[in-house]
Amino acid sequence: MRNRLVAILVIMAALTVAGLAFPLGASSATGRTQELWFSRYVDAEWFGDLAAEAITSGNTESLVLAMRRYHDLYGDAVMVVDSAGREMANLGVPSDDPAVIAMLTEARRNRHARQPPHRLRPGDPETMLIAVPVGRGVRIEGAVLIEASTGEAIEDIEDGLAVITILSWTALAVFAIAAVLLSRWILGPMMRLSSSVRYLTASLPRPAATVTAGAMQRHYSGPPEVRMLAQSFDSMASAVTESVDAQRQLVADTAHAIRNPLAALAIRLESLERFIPEEGAAAYRRTSYQVDRLSSVLDGLLRLAVAETPTGFAAAHPDGDWPSECSVRHVVTDRVDEWQPAFDAAEMTLGVHFSSVPDDLMVAIPGQVLDQILDVALSNSSRYAGAGAATRVTIETVEKHVRISVADNGVGVSPAELDQLVNRFFRGASASAGGTGLGLSIAVALATQHGGDLSVESEEPRGLRVVVRVPAWTTQDKR
Repeated sequence: MRNRLVAILVIMAALTVAGLAFPLGASSATGRTQELWFSRYVDAEWFGDLAAEAITSGNTESLVLAMRRYHDLYGDAVMVVDSAGREMANLGVPSDDPAVIAMLTEARRNRHARQPPHRLRPGDPETMLIAVPVGRGVRIEGAVLIEASTGEAIEDIEDGLAVITILSWTALAVFAIAAVLLSRWILGPMMRLSSSVRYLTASLPRPAATVTAGAMQRHYSGPPEVRMLAQSFDSMASAVTESVDAQRQLVADTAHAIRNPLAALAIRLESLERFIPEEGAAAYRRTSYQVDRLSSVLDGLLRLAVAETPTGFAAAHPDGDWPSECSVRHVVTDRVDEWQPAFDAAEMTLGVHFSSVPDDLMVAIPGQVLDQILDVALSNSSRYAGAGAATRVTIETVEKHVRISVADNGVGVSPAELDQLVNRFFRGASASAGGTGLGLSIAVALATQHGGDLSVESEEPRGLRVVVRVPAWTTQDKR
């Protein structure tokens, strides 16, 4: 691919250089040709004035002397004839040349010399004929013809073309080097990416036949290396997707498989409670607590597996034909009312504040999903903030998002633990017994799945704040 790209760039550079060199060479040759013709035309006009004086006076000595000096200086031949075509003076012009005769005849008919029809080129004749009439107005007394040498002009044109050719090849070489460097700069990362993708694809489990067939149905255009990279990326994406789905399915299947034996174990423990002697009651209660905690962990894993699946929520609730938007005021008010008894029991206060939020403000997230996210934040606040703390739910709009914060002035967490609160199974040092460490991980997965995010921050002067940011519902979302 690199060779093809270099070839394309070099061809484009060659066409560009040729497009500049040829007009420049032609312009240079045209200019030198016109310079030679115009200078000899002016000289012929000067000789015409001298010839007119010689014809009037009948003395040609001054004219012949000027012609000799001119011939010695420029090497050009000059010829003067009268109105009848008889030679008055001739210094080197072949008078029997048909071209000379034709041009003198044209000049004696009062037709001035015209510029040559084409520019001088290497290999053209070594002379150029220029003839002008002698006399003024319609009174023509003769004609002057200069046989100008084109050798020096052609040499100048050849030198100019040589310079243009050297500069063109130099520019083309520079362009070629730049094309090689540019191709390496552009294609280097892509080639490394292609190698990495092929290596990673080879190390992953092969996707199922249906997934592979779906990926291979795509047809790409472009260079073979780009098509190969695209196909390798498709294969890798299919393998990674299937691997992640298999991992999540494994978590869900494992949790489901363990729940039944765990439920049976809980029933057996409950049935054994009346047979436990007094000295084993403490051990029995600890065992029952661990069984209940394990059940909570399994439930959390199931919810997390559903939340981290792209279509997990709908797949887990196939019969729930829920809208993809909800009224944020309605959901927040409902959750605050639902959790008010829990906060009262924990000797805490719970309030809500709507910061200039309209009543009909909608967010692009299902109401049931927002319920789960707010339940996690309110549950943690009621359980861990501590008695006497106050929790406040605030709603505000920020650009195209709605920001919901659940802040308390409770005990909070240390700065070292703050960033770890959203990690799976992590529980702060001040956390009370009974939690699984999965609540915030589930909330983060749900918020991210619906285009939002969740963060945990410290509240000043003390306490904790959970901030949920979800997209506002717009008319474009309905399309």
